[in-house]
Amino acid sequence: MEKISVGLEWFMNPDHIPMMIGVTKGWFKEEGLEINMIEPKEHFDAIDEIKAGNMDIAITEPIHLVEDRANDHSIVGFSRFLHTDGGVMYIKEKGINRPIDLIGKRIQYPGAPGLGGLSIVKTMVEADGGRCGLEDFQPINNGFYHTDALEQDKADAATLVFRNFEIIEAKHKGLDADFFSLKDWGVPDFCQLIFITSPEILNRRQSAIETFIKVIRRSIDFIYENPEETKKIFLDFTDSDRNDSLTAEITAATIPCFTFDFSMTAEYYDRLQNWMKESGKIDRTIDPQEYWTNRFCF
Repeated sequence: MEKISVGLEWFMNPDHIPMMIGVTKGWFKEEGLEINMIEPKEHFDAIDEIKAGNMDIAITEPIHLVEDRANDHSIVGFSRFLHTDGGVMYIKEKGINRPIDLIGKRIQYPGAPGLGGLSIVKTMVEADGGRCGLEDFQPINNGFYHTDALEQDKADAATLVFRNFEIIEAKHKGLDADFFSLKDWGVPDFCQLIFITSPEILNRRQSAIETFIKVIRRSIDFIYENPEETKKIFLDFTDSDRNDSLTAEITAATIPCFTFDFSMTAEYYDRLQNWMKESGKIDRTIDPQEYWTNRFCF
């Protein structure tokens, strides 16, 4: 039995259902694979873990892949599997109705006061016809607890949030929240989850990775054909409370986010990295073919 360790981008949640199905149904085992899902201690430590040999592949978002590669990390992305909608969540009672209203507001995002969250809101304001500098926002760092930051009045808006998670969580808490989608306000849509690894592992374990993706594809087919059983598998796998309405709502909202198209284009990554360079997130752009491959996608 060949073992593959998969680093999760966050705590185990409905985004990871395809792997849970593959394990529960025994499909990985049928293909000679044993899957170990690892919850990282830190959100961004997957690269170090892969280098150290503690993970074979990891889940991340396209923006982190580009940033890591621009910072000379030897990394490559090889398949996406989830595409949701997301952006900046805000509380309506704070006088926010359109992106230009974010000027002067407290913006919650992991990594504050770094450029990440500020670059997003600045781009949105400018797409809305406004003019601003990064200093026109107040960065707030409440980790990845976006909804808590808004509920506890630590911030007026938060980024980056996913429609299938934080928006539902905020409404479940009774907050009058809404969000500005990246794709509507000038920011490349990076609300997607992808698999990454090192070029060395990709070449050395090509057969195992190809088989892994084969099972993920089979699992996504199952998700769309059997949504109710999918929900049950998630609850059983995570030992979640069946009476927790928030978990049920998030799971139901996540199911339609899994994609049948695992590929990504060089044009997509060019637009993303050009925006990142213009906003100061990276110093240079790189040929996307150096850090993304579609060889397992078709």
